[in-house]
Amino acid sequence: GLLSVIQKLKGSPEQELRIVLLGLDNAGKTTLLKRLASEEVSTITPTQGFNIKSVHSHGLKLNVWDIGGQRSIRTYWKKYLGSTDLLIYVIDSADQKRFEETGQELAELTEDESLTGVPLLVFANKQDLVTAAPAAEIAEGLSLHTYRDREWQIQACSALSGEGVQDGMNWISSQIMNRKK
Repeated sequence: GLLSVIQKLKGSPEQELRIVLLGLDNAGKTTLLKRLASEEVSTITPTQGFNIKSVHSHGLKLNVWDIGGQRSIRTYWKKYLGSTDLLIYVIDSADQKRFEETGQELAELTEDESLTGVPLLVFANKQDLVTAAPAAEIAEGLSLHTYRDREWQIQACSALSGEGVQDGMNWISSQIMNRKK
């Protein structure tokens, strides 16, 4: 259409990616999404359904789908996975009682056919809390080292302070650049 004609005249278009942002309820997904969009993160309410934001980073337009993590919503996650370019999975590093549950959910997700080969970025969130488990320990507990069908990265972060978030975005950018080659 007209937009593609304008983009051709303007030069190379910004690459658009579909990113699905998942994790258990209270992991910090919406705070992370707001941090990525440079929005205020002081008041966050639980996501009922989903949020979508377009985030511009490294010359890329990331259409990020933040889907609620309550148990009743998780059954619908798979409906959002089609055409996903990258999966971001957020874990509350301080909620060790739920590590097994979050690990099961992640393992189930990565077995989904529509995510075959899709890169995975795990944000080990809430590292600003004293009870937070280190990212390396979480990676071990999730058996991330056994994932052979995709590129993956675990990134310690605090969505609240922003610490580590840009490092995760840099990894996403490097994944996209490697795919172009």
